[in-house]
Amino acid sequence: MSYDLSQLGWDDHFASSYHRFDRADATPGRVLRADRGVCTVLTATGVTRASLGGSVMIDAARDPSLLPCSGDWVVLRTWLDRRTTLEHVLPRRTALIRRTADKDSSGQVLAANMDTVAVVEPIHPEPDDARVERLLALAWESGADPLLVLTKSDTTRDPGAIARQLGELAPGVPVLPVSVQRGDGVGELRRYVAPGRTLALLGRSGAGKSTLANALAGATVMPVQAIRDADGKGRHTTAYRNLVVLDGGGAVIDTPGIRGVGLLDTEGGLERAFADVIDLAGRCRFDDCGHDTEPGCAVQGALADGSLQPRRLANWRKLRREVEVESGRRSARLARPRRAPAPPSPRRR
Repeated sequence: MSYDLSQLGWDDHFASSYHRFDRADATPGRVLRADRGVCTVLTATGVTRASLGGSVMIDAARDPSLLPCSGDWVVLRTWLDRRTTLEHVLPRRTALIRRTADKDSSGQVLAANMDTVAVVEPIHPEPDDARVERLLALAWESGADPLLVLTKSDTTRDPGAIARQLGELAPGVPVLPVSVQRGDGVGELRRYVAPGRTLALLGRSGAGKSTLANALAGATVMPVQAIRDADGKGRHTTAYRNLVVLDGGGAVIDTPGIRGVGLLDTEGGLERAFADVIDLAGRCRFDDCGHDTEPGCAVQGALADGSLQPRRLANWRKLRREVEVESGRRSARLARPRRAPAPPSPRRR
């Protein structure tokens, strides 16, 4: 069975990056799923499994975010013994990266080369404003276009009102209420998965990401776990990142359900997510305004007239401090000299 890779986003940009690796035993492909040391890759001739080659492992030892993940375009090599190895990850056009839990502030790639990142937040039991702001900062930083998808819109009488309310937290971001059960909004969401385009789904467990992927595919392609009705939470049903190819072209990347997302070098994404606060800060009388008691502070003025909520300002400050700390840690880690390998022990005679 053959596949037209252009339907998944293969274009002149990636073809140009691949050109220097092109040889008789090499072929390009897109990663569907990445497991420990092995990737499932779609090529023009079908799906294959490939172990990681030496160059990829060397790059990943320097920076774990360079490991292949769902959505990556890669170079495969077929050996005489019929083994297939993944030799190179082509430069990413976009990348969704979160901070890992370690103290060195390394990054974990959740998805790559997507055109749109949909922050998926359930209306039931209640949207979490702070989580939406954090995930939108991550989405903006990825380089892709953010989208806010409100699932389970059938659980409220007026989903439009909730969409307008959350839209105030997402300057410049489309907000789409969706009910898979009733089919509301699914057709509009499908427009983001046109041939050659990729949509990544980002949100907590139980938000409805896998349900959305199934609805877009028109079939059960991702497992869905029943959730507790009281709090809307469920188990981590999607513990891996998986790219789903849709009939007619396009792809959806279902990222794992996440309880928390650490921000890394996301200063630019943070500014886009809090564009209203940044705009107010630019109107302050003093360039170094701390937005507390300084005269002529536009931020404090917005708090006084109610156009800016104290909670939003507090979360902006919290996330900005987090990014500053993690950026400092990451810079320190990258500046540390590498340890030279230990010399071999002398042999005993």
